Amino acid sequence: MKLGVFTHLSWPQQQRQNEVFYNSIEQVKIAESLGYHSAWFAEHHFTRYSMGSSLAVVLAHIAATTTNIRLGTAVIVPSLHDPIRVAEDTATLDILSRGRLDVGFGRGTYGYEYAGFGVPIEGSQERFRSSVLSIQDLWLSKKRGLVNDTAIDIDLVPRPYQKPHPPIFIAASRSHETLEFLLDNDFNICIAVVQDTRDALNLIDRYRQGCAQRSRTDNMGEIPFFRYVHVAPTDRLAEQNVKDHVEWIQDVMQWRRHLTQTTEVNRDIDDWRKIRNELPPTYEYIKANRGFIGTPEAVINQIMELKSHGIKYLGCNFSLAGLSQKKVLASMRLFDEKVRPFI
Repeated sequence: MKLGVFTHLSWPQQQRQNEVFYNSIEQVKIAESLGYHSAWFAEHHFTRYSMGSSLAVVLAHIAATTTNIRLGTAVIVPSLHDPIRVAEDTATLDILSRGRLDVGFGRGTYGYEYAGFGVPIEGSQERFRSSVLSIQDLWLSKKRGLVNDTAIDIDLVPRPYQKPHPPIFIAASRSHETLEFLLDNDFNICIAVVQDTRDALNLIDRYRQGCAQRSRTDNMGEIPFFRYVHVAPTDRLAEQNVKDHVEWIQDVMQWRRHLTQTTEVNRDIDDWRKIRNELPPTYEYIKANRGFIGTPEAVINQIMELKSHGIKYLGCNFSLAGLSQKKVLASMRLFDEKVRPFI
């Protein structure tokens, strides 16, 4: 099983900002030393859920401190940005990493992220597709289809290190249009940690069927399937370690969906918990449907079930929103010692 690590760079109230960044960098270095294939980071804005607001800067720093591990965006939200800027940043990052960049794109769903950039969420699906194709065209030095409709003859400088360009991944969930878009353009799919495993496997089946219908390879060895992961000597200790952190993630995700003109950054999450009229998914639900949490034996069984469905690449979200670095690293090491040899 090919392995990667993934993080949102979450910033719960009890943590310092710099601690989140420095811990994540250390986790990537350790993952590289253990032979992991990749490290992926998510873009979000104006939220404690994720401080990945400047992924090119974060990944450029990590590129300078690592040698072999691939670096991925899961995902950039191109609808929020000028495609020229994204193309330039990613091409530069590809050079600085010596061709280790994987570029994932997603549409994003949170209203105040769009509002904060002054971008209407209406029409975001069409703008998303147009932006991705424009970025690819710029990498390839093509002029057609730029979303700003410029009449100026431009050439991207610098050009990507990888030829013809870095691999493109598209985050898809329920949208038929997004799946058809990535299939028609020979892009890879990536499976988000927020999708239930059963739904994600159904999506993978549709993806593979679509590939077969188009006589294109499905590249399953390159398709990351992201899950929350925590390994401990006992199920009870695993729950004690991560339950509060998993529930914080669900709480803040739910809270964000109810905000369109303001953010939750300077508010107390306990105030939201008191006034909401429905509960988000529970820890037990997340463990059963989106996480591999428990003893090495339990996690092995879940991963082997994934493998039986053709999954060959697991992205592990070890860093669970405020979980101490000591516990994150202990989980990574136990996974390496007791899980990895059997998958």
